[in-house]
Amino acid sequence: MTQATNTVRFVLDGRIVDAEGERRTTTVLDYLREQLHRTGTKEGCADGDCGACVVLVGELNGDGTAVNYVPVNSCLQLLPTLDGKSVKTVESLKRPDGSLHPVQDAMVACHGSQCGFCTPGIVMSLTGLVQTVPEPDRSAIQEALSGNLCRCTGYRPIIDAALKACEAPATLLKIDDAADLPLLREIRRPSEPTYTLDGDIVVQPVVRTRKGNVFVSPATVAEVADYLLKHPQSTLLAGSTEFGLAVNKQFRRPEYIVYLGNVAELRQVQDKGTFWRIGAQVSLTAVEALVADAWPDFAELLRRFGSPPVRSVATLAGNIANGSPIGDTMPCLMALGASLRLRRGDKTRSVMLESFYTGQKKNVLQAGEFIEAIDLPRPKTGEVFRAHKISKRFEQDISATCCALRYQLKEGKFTEVRLAFNGLAPSPCRAPKIEAVISGRAPEAVTAAEVDQAIAASFTARDGLRATWAYRSLVARNLVLRFVEESVESAPEVAS
Repeated sequence: MTQATNTVRFVLDGRIVDAEGERRTTTVLDYLREQLHRTGTKEGCADGDCGACVVLVGELNGDGTAVNYVPVNSCLQLLPTLDGKSVKTVESLKRPDGSLHPVQDAMVACHGSQCGFCTPGIVMSLTGLVQTVPEPDRSAIQEALSGNLCRCTGYRPIIDAALKACEAPATLLKIDDAADLPLLREIRRPSEPTYTLDGDIVVQPVVRTRKGNVFVSPATVAEVADYLLKHPQSTLLAGSTEFGLAVNKQFRRPEYIVYLGNVAELRQVQDKGTFWRIGAQVSLTAVEALVADAWPDFAELLRRFGSPPVRSVATLAGNIANGSPIGDTMPCLMALGASLRLRRGDKTRSVMLESFYTGQKKNVLQAGEFIEAIDLPRPKTGEVFRAHKISKRFEQDISATCCALRYQLKEGKFTEVRLAFNGLAPSPCRAPKIEAVISGRAPEAVTAAEVDQAIAASFTARDGLRATWAYRSLVARNLVLRFVEESVESAPEVAS
């Protein structure tokens, strides 16, 4: 259990590292390179795009018998988020007898490295993959490498190396972390809140600066709620994929940082029968798996959201709270009828996501209030959901616009239509005037001219950095028409 203020404790290759006196916004990458001299981990972009800095972060599983690893971009993760966890870098893969990990051996044998700058991140991404999938196919390997950029090899020898490495026994592919387990149990963060003699919650800072600025890592929702009531100006930190950019590029140093990554309640998905309650700290990777069968278009959009190291830590709640006008998940969630469970102190309320935003980067959250969970309705019989994102680069790029449509067909006509966009307004939003054009009509009765008129009546024409209004509005129209025309083939009839 970590008790010492201003000390971050984590496990690295069979030893506990006490990181003392470091700035709260020190990145994992900077600490590894500058303090621990783990220079195999590289800085390429400091944006989370290139993958040169990928490391594996491990946590004890539920019963404390094994370590679960996820790949992360260490350039975006803050050092205090490691408290109570373990880290594996490319140097960690070397065996006690000096031999290399099978992935490293195969990279050498298949000439998968030329300049070598990107190689450590590639090796760590592949090593992370084989921890859970010892015999991945080519598609899984390509997906695991989708966040690693290489300008030298053209990827063929890298993929060949991955396939060759997986010929090794699974026991050799697994990371040897036996020495880490007892140490992780020793430094495991508390799972229960601490109270004063008067019964008040005390949230012990992981790091406190001389100026009184703090980084706290509560264990329960009650602690989060209590702390935000006392410090409503706090910055909530979930996956750090957005805040890490602000630290690196804008040098942001907020007074209070509240990390949600250790709140077990926020990392759960609850099946409520008619809907799923998705905790605010559930990763996009977990959400992608949750919706894969129910709504394949949503799962595909999440896959395109970012690389595996991004999706392993990024959250739905973080994307929603960030409130970008081109936020990718919000149109899907709005079309599906998602609502937010908001909490302030011991009180909660439910707000439909379509009513959450009040302007660009503005929302209905009160001081000290936060998103506790997202309530996502489960599929109904006969319900169809379609979504597609348009961006300059197909994979892992910012939207020009994204359209999502949910409907049913009854007697050949659209019913229960919900349509939402990003990129057309100051915040993601539903489009009721376009819904009205579609509702109650047969697919062949919906015309391009009517959709164009509804778009013009719904949104203020504005050009942006990534697309002109002429382009965005045309794409928006075409996506609606595409979904409408395809409905005849894809939608099952529902009896009236």
